[in-house]
Formats: sequence, C-alpha cells, structure tokens
Amino acid sequence: MKSNNKYLKIISKIEKIRSKNNVNWMNILRLAFKLDPKNASKIMKKINYDDKKISELLKKLSN
Repeated sequence: MKSNNKYLKIISKIEKIRSKNNVNWMNILRLAFKLDPKNASKIMKKINYDDKKISELLKKLSN
C-alpha cells in the first residue's frame, strides 16, 4: 500500500505543476513572441527546464 501512496504523491506533484502551466502559459507565450521574440526565447528555456522536472517525476513512476 505504501508504494501506491508514493505513486499518488508523484502524480499529485505532476498535476500541480501542470495546472500552473497550461492555458495561461500558452497565452503568455503567444504574446511574448509577438512583442519580444528574443526575450521570449529565454523565458521558453526556463519553462523547458520545469518541463524536464515533470519528465523526471514521470520516470519515477515507471521504475
């Protein structure tokens, strides 16, 4: 049972991260690239870093 709890906690973390990152993220991304593509690209790099954290959590689920 404890290992199931571990998985559920990881899934909850993923859900929290993703909930912050969806519709508003896309709207800001569009606006940023319209107004300042160079700096938007820098921000995109930071977002990609957080997406990699999500991937690492998903890897834990598959082990």
